Amino acid sequence: MAKVTDPPAVKLICGMICSVKRLFDEAQSALEDVYGPTDVVSAIMDFDFTDYYGDQMGSPLFRRFVAFERLINPEALIEAKLMTNSLEWDFASRRPDSPLRPINLDPGYVETPKLVLASMKNFSHRIYLGRGVYGEVTLMYRKGQWEPLSWTFPDYASGRYWAFLGEARHRLKQQIQSKEA
Repeated sequence: MAKVTDPPAVKLICGMICSVKRLFDEAQSALEDVYGPTDVVSAIMDFDFTDYYGDQMGSPLFRRFVAFERLINPEALIEAKLMTNSLEWDFASRRPDSPLRPINLDPGYVETPKLVLASMKNFSHRIYLGRGVYGEVTLMYRKGQWEPLSWTFPDYASGRYWAFLGEARHRLKQQIQSKEA
């Protein structure tokens, strides 16, 4: 019979998309107010794999990722998604002259074998986590590299974010090892 065990701690990340680069720092600061300091921050990259957000957010669009130093329980992804949705609404309400959606904040977590992203949208490959939030395994880490799945968004499948995700995974492993020592 299987024994109930606690899940391993994971590294919370947040992907950010916006058309005004200075919003990245504002959003990072707001996220750090809740989750503490970041320990891995990506470069700002072009977000040019889709025009899905163009009507809401303007163009051109840019992407940045942050990872937080404090590890979380995977269940905390539900609250993270609800909190980032609230932050998005706050950004929109404070900027009536900017696009309808000034910034997109997508939380997820890196666990050593995978990347999980949160969504408010149900699809066949997503699992309901609670409170309107779904989880999706977006990438798997196997044989020393990230591997996309058939449903992985093209930007994640491209490899463009893998250096950031690899650094977040490396940092997670260091943190786990230091707690075990």
